[in-house]
Amino acid sequence: MPRNALMRLGGGLLAVFAIVGLAAPWLAPYSPTEQYDAVAGKHLPPLTAMAAVELEYGQWRLADRVERTAAGLTIERLGRTEHYDAAEVKNLTDDGVSDRRVFFLGSDKFGRDVLSRLVHGTRISLTIGLLSVALSTLIGVTIGAAAALGGPIADSLLMRLVDGFVTIPWIFLLITLSAIFVPDTQMLIVLLGMTAWPGTSRLTRAELLSIRERDFVHAARGIGMGEAGILLRHMLPHVMTPLLVSATLRIGTLIMFEASLSFLGFGVPPPEASWGNMIADGQGFLTSAWWVATFPALALIVAVVAINLVGDGLRDALDPRTADDGR
Repeated sequence: MPRNALMRLGGGLLAVFAIVGLAAPWLAPYSPTEQYDAVAGKHLPPLTAMAAVELEYGQWRLADRVERTAAGLTIERLGRTEHYDAAEVKNLTDDGVSDRRVFFLGSDKFGRDVLSRLVHGTRISLTIGLLSVALSTLIGVTIGAAAALGGPIADSLLMRLVDGFVTIPWIFLLITLSAIFVPDTQMLIVLLGMTAWPGTSRLTRAELLSIRERDFVHAARGIGMGEAGILLRHMLPHVMTPLLVSATLRIGTLIMFEASLSFLGFGVPPPEASWGNMIADGQGFLTSAWWVATFPALALIVAVVAINLVGDGLRDALDPRTADDGR
Protein backbone atom coordinates (compact mmCIF):
# COMPACT_ATOMS: atom_id res chain seq x y z
CA MET A 1 0.00 0.00 0.00
CA PRO A 2 1.43 3.47 -0.89
CA ARG A 3 2.60 5.51 2.08
CA ASN A 4 0.20 8.36 1.37
CA ALA A 5 -2.65 5.84 1.53
CA LEU A 6 -1.35 4.61 4.88
CA MET A 7 -1.22 8.21 6.09
CA ARG A 8 -4.82 8.74 5.04
CA LEU A 9 -5.80 5.54 6.81
CA GLY A 10 -4.08 6.70 9.98
CA GLY A 11 -5.64 10.14 9.69
CA GLY A 12 -9.08 8.63 9.23
CA LEU A 13 -8.66 6.46 12.31
CA LEU A 14 -7.47 9.43 14.35
CA ALA A 15 -10.46 11.45 13.14
CA VAL A 16 -12.75 8.70 14.42
CA PHE A 17 -11.00 8.70 17.80
CA ALA A 18 -11.19 12.49 17.95
CA ILE A 19 -14.92 12.50 17.21
CA VAL A 20 -15.53 9.80 19.80
CA GLY A 21 -13.53 11.74 22.40
CA LEU A 22 -15.21 15.07 21.70
CA ALA A 23 -18.71 13.57 21.62
CA ALA A 24 -18.15 11.21 24.57
CA PRO A 25 -20.97 12.62 26.75
CA TRP A 26 -23.44 12.05 23.92
CA LEU A 27 -22.07 8.79 22.50
CA ALA A 28 -21.69 6.93 25.78
CA PRO A 29 -24.95 5.12 26.57
CA TYR A 30 -24.46 5.40 30.34
CA SER A 31 -22.30 7.12 32.90
CA PRO A 32 -18.77 5.65 32.92
CA THR A 33 -18.68 5.55 36.73
CA GLU A 34 -22.24 4.52 37.61
CA GLN A 35 -22.73 1.12 39.20
CA TYR A 36 -26.35 0.19 38.62
CA ASP A 37 -26.10 -3.15 40.37
CA ALA A 38 -22.55 -4.16 41.23
CA VAL A 39 -23.59 -7.68 42.21
CA ALA A 40 -25.89 -8.74 39.38
CA GLY A 41 -24.06 -6.53 36.86
CA LYS A 42 -20.58 -7.93 37.46
CA HIS A 43 -18.74 -9.20 34.37
CA LEU A 44 -21.71 -9.39 32.08
CA PRO A 45 -20.62 -10.53 28.60
CA PRO A 46 -21.03 -8.31 25.53
CA LEU A 47 -24.56 -7.75 24.19
CA THR A 48 -26.18 -8.61 27.51
CA ALA A 49 -29.57 -6.94 27.98
CA MET A 50 -31.26 -6.76 31.38
CA ALA A 51 -34.27 -5.06 32.88
CA ALA A 52 -33.35 -2.18 35.18
CA VAL A 53 -35.56 -1.80 38.23
CA GLU A 54 -35.32 1.56 40.02
CA LEU A 55 -36.12 1.31 43.71
CA GLU A 56 -36.46 3.90 46.43
CA TYR A 57 -33.45 5.96 47.50
CA GLY A 58 -31.79 5.67 44.10
CA GLN A 59 -31.12 1.95 44.24
CA TRP A 60 -31.20 -0.20 41.11
CA ARG A 61 -31.64 -3.91 40.46
CA LEU A 62 -30.69 -5.60 37.20
CA ALA A 63 -32.98 -8.51 36.45
CA ASP A 64 -33.00 -11.29 33.90
CA ARG A 65 -36.81 -11.25 33.84
CA VAL A 66 -39.54 -9.09 35.36
CA GLU A 67 -43.23 -9.81 35.80
CA ARG A 68 -45.93 -7.34 36.75
CA THR A 69 -48.16 -8.60 39.51
CA ALA A 70 -51.19 -7.24 41.28
CA ALA A 71 -49.10 -6.34 44.32
CA GLY A 72 -46.17 -4.90 42.45
CA LEU A 73 -43.27 -6.59 40.66
CA THR A 74 -41.58 -9.98 40.65
CA ILE A 75 -38.04 -10.24 39.25
CA GLU A 76 -35.55 -13.02 38.60
CA ARG A 77 -32.08 -11.95 39.66
CA LEU A 78 -28.96 -13.98 40.41
CA GLY A 79 -30.95 -17.19 40.12
CA ARG A 80 -33.43 -16.06 42.77
CA THR A 81 -36.93 -14.63 42.71
CA GLU A 82 -37.53 -11.32 44.47
CA HIS A 83 -40.81 -9.51 45.10
CA TYR A 84 -41.32 -5.75 45.44
CA ASP A 85 -44.43 -3.78 46.29
CA ALA A 86 -45.65 -1.27 43.73
CA ALA A 87 -44.73 1.61 46.04
CA GLU A 88 -41.10 0.46 46.12
CA VAL A 89 -40.58 0.52 42.34
CA LYS A 90 -40.07 3.98 40.86
CA ASN A 91 -40.22 3.01 37.15
CA LEU A 92 -43.10 0.54 37.34
CA THR A 93 -45.31 0.18 34.25
CA ASP A 94 -48.26 -2.00 33.32
CA ASP A 95 -45.88 -4.46 31.63
CA GLY A 96 -43.09 -4.41 34.23
CA VAL A 97 -40.52 -1.63 34.24
CA SER A 98 -39.70 1.08 31.71
CA ASP A 99 -35.90 0.80 31.75
CA ARG A 100 -33.46 -1.67 30.26
CA ARG A 101 -29.68 -1.76 30.24
CA VAL A 102 -27.83 -3.14 27.23
CA PHE A 103 -24.12 -3.78 27.77
CA PHE A 104 -22.87 -3.80 24.18
CA LEU A 105 -19.26 -4.47 25.22
CA GLY A 106 -20.06 -6.10 28.54
CA SER A 107 -19.48 -4.83 32.07
CA ASP A 108 -16.54 -4.81 34.47
CA LYS A 109 -16.15 -6.14 38.01
CA PHE A 110 -18.14 -3.23 39.43
CA GLY A 111 -21.00 -3.56 36.95
CA ARG A 112 -19.92 -0.49 34.97
CA ASP A 113 -20.58 -0.40 31.25
CA VAL A 114 -17.36 -1.10 29.33
CA LEU A 115 -18.51 0.78 26.21
CA SER A 116 -19.25 3.94 28.19
CA ARG A 117 -15.90 3.74 29.95
CA LEU A 118 -14.11 3.09 26.66
CA VAL A 119 -15.68 6.16 25.05
CA HIS A 120 -14.82 8.42 27.97
CA GLY A 121 -11.39 6.82 28.26
CA THR A 122 -10.73 7.80 24.65
CA ARG A 123 -11.24 11.45 25.56
CA ILE A 124 -8.97 11.26 28.61
CA SER A 125 -6.15 9.28 26.98
CA LEU A 126 -6.04 11.42 23.83
CA THR A 127 -6.25 14.64 25.84
CA ILE A 128 -3.32 13.56 28.01
CA GLY A 129 -1.30 12.60 24.93
CA LEU A 130 -1.96 15.84 23.02
CA LEU A 131 -1.54 18.30 25.88
CA SER A 132 1.54 16.63 27.34
CA VAL A 133 3.18 16.67 23.89
CA ALA A 134 2.33 20.37 23.52
CA LEU A 135 3.91 21.12 26.91
CA SER A 136 7.01 19.01 26.25
CA THR A 137 7.46 20.62 22.84
CA LEU A 138 7.27 24.11 24.33
CA ILE A 139 9.87 23.25 26.98
CA GLY A 140 12.12 21.40 24.56
CA VAL A 141 12.07 24.16 21.93
CA THR A 142 12.83 26.80 24.57
CA ILE A 143 15.80 24.89 26.01
CA GLY A 144 17.10 23.85 22.58
CA ALA A 145 16.91 27.39 21.24
CA ALA A 146 18.66 28.78 24.32
CA ALA A 147 21.44 26.21 23.91
CA ALA A 148 21.89 26.88 20.19
CA LEU A 149 21.83 30.68 20.36
CA GLY A 150 22.95 31.46 23.90
CA GLY A 151 26.67 31.04 23.40
CA PRO A 152 29.18 28.31 24.30
CA ILE A 153 28.68 28.47 28.06
CA ALA A 154 24.88 28.28 27.89
CA ASP A 155 25.13 25.53 25.28
CA SER A 156 27.45 23.44 27.42
CA LEU A 157 25.45 23.88 30.63
CA LEU A 158 22.07 23.17 29.03
CA MET A 159 23.29 20.13 27.08
CA ARG A 160 24.89 18.66 30.22
CA LEU A 161 21.52 19.17 31.90
CA VAL A 162 19.85 17.26 29.07
CA ASP A 163 22.48 14.52 29.21
CA GLY A 164 21.95 14.10 32.94
CA PHE A 165 18.19 14.08 32.54
CA VAL A 166 18.16 11.33 29.92
CA THR A 167 20.31 9.04 32.08
CA ILE A 168 17.37 8.64 34.47
CA PRO A 169 15.07 5.78 33.36
CA TRP A 170 11.94 7.59 32.25
CA ILE A 171 9.36 5.13 33.55
CA PHE A 172 10.95 5.03 37.02
CA LEU A 173 11.13 8.82 37.11
CA LEU A 174 7.44 9.05 36.24
CA ILE A 175 6.50 6.42 38.83
CA THR A 176 8.47 8.28 41.50
CA LEU A 177 6.92 11.64 40.65
CA SER A 178 3.45 10.10 40.46
CA ALA A 179 3.90 8.54 43.89
CA ILE A 180 4.97 11.91 45.31
CA PHE A 181 2.29 14.10 43.73
CA VAL A 182 -0.60 11.54 43.49
CA PRO A 183 -1.63 12.89 40.09
CA ASP A 184 -5.05 13.55 38.69
CA THR A 185 -5.49 14.00 34.95
CA GLN A 186 -4.13 17.57 34.96
CA MET A 187 -1.11 16.68 37.06
CA LEU A 188 -0.39 13.67 34.84
CA ILE A 189 -0.29 15.98 31.80
CA VAL A 190 2.21 18.20 33.63
CA LEU A 191 4.39 15.27 34.72
CA LEU A 192 4.51 13.75 31.25
CA GLY A 193 5.09 17.10 29.57
CA MET A 194 7.87 18.14 31.95
CA THR A 195 9.77 14.87 31.55
CA ALA A 196 9.41 14.26 27.79
CA TRP A 197 11.26 17.30 26.46
CA PRO A 198 14.95 16.20 26.15
CA GLY A 199 14.57 14.71 22.68
CA THR A 200 12.86 17.86 21.42
CA SER A 201 15.55 20.08 22.91
CA ARG A 202 18.31 18.12 21.19
CA LEU A 203 16.46 18.16 17.88
CA THR A 204 15.79 21.92 18.12
CA ARG A 205 19.41 22.67 19.00
CA ALA A 206 20.76 20.59 16.12
CA GLU A 207 18.41 22.15 13.58
CA LEU A 208 19.05 25.71 14.74
CA LEU A 209 22.82 25.19 14.74
CA SER A 210 22.58 24.05 11.13
CA ILE A 211 20.86 27.24 9.96
CA ARG A 212 22.11 29.99 12.28
CA GLU A 213 24.96 30.94 9.90
CA ARG A 214 22.90 30.94 6.73
CA ASP A 215 22.62 34.02 4.57
CA PHE A 216 19.01 34.85 5.44
CA VAL A 217 19.90 34.91 9.15
CA HIS A 218 22.84 37.25 8.54
CA ALA A 219 20.61 39.41 6.36
CA ALA A 220 18.06 39.71 9.18
CA ARG A 221 20.81 40.75 11.58
CA GLY A 222 22.09 43.23 9.01
CA ILE A 223 18.80 45.13 8.93
CA GLY A 224 18.86 45.45 12.72
CA MET A 225 16.42 42.69 13.72
CA GLY A 226 16.89 41.39 17.26
CA GLU A 227 17.82 37.82 18.07
CA ALA A 228 14.34 37.02 19.41
CA GLY A 229 12.71 38.29 16.23
CA ILE A 230 15.15 36.36 14.04
CA LEU A 231 14.43 33.20 16.00
CA LEU A 232 10.65 33.54 15.87
CA ARG A 233 10.24 34.90 12.33
CA HIS A 234 13.04 33.24 10.40
CA MET A 235 14.66 30.33 12.21
CA LEU A 236 11.85 28.43 13.93
CA PRO A 237 9.70 28.22 10.75
CA HIS A 238 12.61 26.40 9.10
CA VAL A 239 12.70 23.74 11.82
CA MET A 240 8.96 23.23 12.13
CA THR A 241 8.91 20.20 9.83
CA PRO A 242 11.12 17.94 11.99
CA LEU A 243 9.51 19.29 15.15
CA LEU A 244 6.02 18.55 13.82
CA VAL A 245 6.96 15.01 12.83
CA SER A 246 8.68 14.41 16.18
CA ALA A 247 5.71 15.77 18.13
CA THR A 248 3.25 13.64 16.17
CA LEU A 249 5.20 10.45 16.82
CA ARG A 250 5.64 11.37 20.49
CA ILE A 251 1.87 11.54 21.03
CA GLY A 252 1.68 7.78 20.63
CA THR A 253 4.61 7.31 23.00
CA LEU A 254 3.05 9.45 25.72
CA ILE A 255 -0.32 7.74 25.36
CA MET A 256 1.50 4.44 25.90
CA PHE A 257 3.26 5.85 28.96
CA GLU A 258 -0.03 7.14 30.37
CA ALA A 259 -1.55 3.71 29.86
CA SER A 260 1.46 2.09 31.53
CA LEU A 261 1.24 4.39 34.55
CA SER A 262 -2.51 3.88 34.86
CA PHE A 263 -2.02 0.13 34.52
CA LEU A 264 0.48 0.23 37.41
CA GLY A 265 -1.86 2.37 39.52
CA PHE A 266 0.12 5.62 39.21
CA GLY A 267 -1.88 7.27 36.44
CA VAL A 268 -5.47 8.41 36.02
CA PRO A 269 -7.13 7.76 39.39
CA PRO A 270 -10.32 5.71 39.59
CA PRO A 271 -13.19 5.95 39.06
CA GLU A 272 -12.19 8.02 35.99
CA ALA A 273 -11.73 5.86 32.94
CA SER A 274 -8.59 5.69 30.82
CA TRP A 275 -7.42 2.92 28.55
CA GLY A 276 -4.65 2.07 30.99
CA ASN A 277 -6.72 1.64 34.13
CA MET A 278 -9.40 -0.24 32.16
CA ILE A 279 -6.75 -2.75 31.09
CA ALA A 280 -5.60 -2.94 34.71
CA ASP A 281 -9.18 -3.63 35.85
CA GLY A 282 -9.38 -6.60 33.50
CA GLN A 283 -5.90 -8.08 33.92
CA GLY A 284 -7.01 -10.62 36.50
CA PHE A 285 -10.00 -11.81 34.48
CA LEU A 286 -8.55 -12.49 31.03
CA THR A 287 -10.10 -15.97 30.88
CA SER A 288 -13.41 -15.32 32.61
CA ALA A 289 -14.10 -11.72 31.47
CA TRP A 290 -11.79 -11.13 28.51
CA TRP A 291 -13.78 -8.17 27.21
CA VAL A 292 -12.85 -5.87 30.11
CA ALA A 293 -9.19 -5.61 29.04
CA THR A 294 -9.44 -6.58 25.37
CA PHE A 295 -11.45 -3.64 24.03
CA PRO A 296 -9.35 -0.85 25.63
CA ALA A 297 -6.17 -2.70 24.61
CA LEU A 298 -7.38 -2.84 21.01
CA ALA A 299 -8.26 0.87 21.12
CA LEU A 300 -4.79 1.66 22.47
CA ILE A 301 -3.06 -0.41 19.76
CA VAL A 302 -5.11 1.08 16.92
CA ALA A 303 -4.60 4.66 18.17
CA VAL A 304 -0.83 4.30 18.51
CA VAL A 305 -0.50 2.63 15.10
CA ALA A 306 -2.66 5.36 13.52
CA ILE A 307 -0.53 8.10 15.09
CA ASN A 308 2.66 6.44 13.83
CA LEU A 309 1.20 6.14 10.32
CA VAL A 310 0.40 9.84 10.32
CA GLY A 311 3.84 10.70 11.68
CA ASP A 312 5.60 8.61 9.05
CA GLY A 313 3.41 10.10 6.34
CA LEU A 314 4.15 13.65 7.48
CA ARG A 315 7.87 12.93 7.50
CA ASP A 316 7.77 11.61 3.95
CA ALA A 317 5.48 14.38 2.70
CA LEU A 318 7.42 17.25 4.28
CA ASP A 319 10.95 15.99 3.65
CA PRO A 320 11.97 16.89 0.08
CA ARG A 321 14.67 14.22 0.15
CA THR A 322 12.07 11.43 0.40
CA ALA A 323 8.92 12.93 -1.11
CA ASP A 324 8.16 11.98 -4.71
CA ASP A 325 5.11 11.27 -6.80
CA GLY A 326 5.42 7.53 -6.40
CA ARG A 327 4.96 7.57 -2.65
